[in-house]
Amino acid sequence: MPIIRSSADLRNNSDELAELCHQHSKPVFIINDGKEELVVMSIETYELLTGKATLHTSLDEGLHARDAGLVEPMDEVINEIRTLIQPALAGAEESLG
Repeated sequence: MPIIRSSADLRNNSDELAELCHQHSKPVFIINDGKEELVVMSIETYELLTGKATLHTSLDEGLHARDAGLVEPMDEVINEIRTLIQPALAGAEESLG
């Protein structure tokens, strides 16, 4: 169930509203003249919500890339990287040896 407070509470009881946000770790809806106007939340809740949105966006991009055939199996990518760095590793071993 959403937490709803009036704009007067925001104006007159901001410390109490901040405490409410921290206690419940969820957004508080601020209404003015019966209409939803603002959402107030703790920094921790904001970071959690934006982090989830970023994760969902990244997962969605990955699924679209997979469906479009733009990704390679991880074992193939790792083998390509090993092939690319092998000469550098061998050169480093020779200079140390």
